Amino acid sequence: MNERLHSVLAQRGVTPESLAEACEVDPKTVSRWLGGRVPHPRHRFRAAQHLRVEETFLWPTPPSRGGRPNAGLGSEIVGSYQNRASVPRETWLSLLQGAQRQIDVLVLSGTFFAQTNPHVAKMLAERAADGVQVRLCFGDPTGQAATLRGREEGIGDTLAAKIRASLTYYRPLLSESGCEVRLHDSTLYNSLFRYDDNLLVNPHVWGQPASANPLLHLRRVDATGWFDTYAQSFDAVWAGARPWTPDQEGTARHGQD
Repeated sequence: MNERLHSVLAQRGVTPESLAEACEVDPKTVSRWLGGRVPHPRHRFRAAQHLRVEETFLWPTPPSRGGRPNAGLGSEIVGSYQNRASVPRETWLSLLQGAQRQIDVLVLSGTFFAQTNPHVAKMLAERAADGVQVRLCFGDPTGQAATLRGREEGIGDTLAAKIRASLTYYRPLLSESGCEVRLHDSTLYNSLFRYDDNLLVNPHVWGQPASANPLLHLRRVDATGWFDTYAQSFDAVWAGARPWTPDQEGTARHGQD
């Protein structure tokens, strides 16, 4: 069974019938692909293009004759987006709801994360209740990194205010077992959103808001790939971050409008 093809179809909301139509093949042919058969090269290309993923992710390069696997370039890339704002809301929701082991978020303000899903705290609490480890790491509104980033984006102290406003959505999580919220003062080269073996990487372009920058959807293949490199960077920032203590820091008790 081609589990990657099954997964991408579900995440994109594409039926086997519509994929068959896009590739101009019989629906039974797509069923055979889902069962593990490798399509003809022209069909692999059209399917990957229609699903907005790398062909080598859906059908990885087979091992060479010497027995050494060929790590096809981009084999971890499920898809890419011109900017974070173009990622469908359904993708964020399905990844969050489908997480079974861990959810890690590394951002500066992450305002959109709650504003596009007003029930995000409740959903995170539900995942934690099912045994999922939830770790949220925001920028420290009093730190130097937030001050510098605000200056580079030309918004001054607005970024610190956005962080404080964003944090108010997650106050209910502080009393939930399995949920942690910390503040970091690190130079953030990218925002990270991990859901088990799925990772959304939002690189930061100097002077531009994160929402306007590209986003890569990665799926873990092995311990030597991009996924683990980014995951380790999250762990490094998390280790140096401090617990969020809203009552001591005077953070507002209510979210922004």
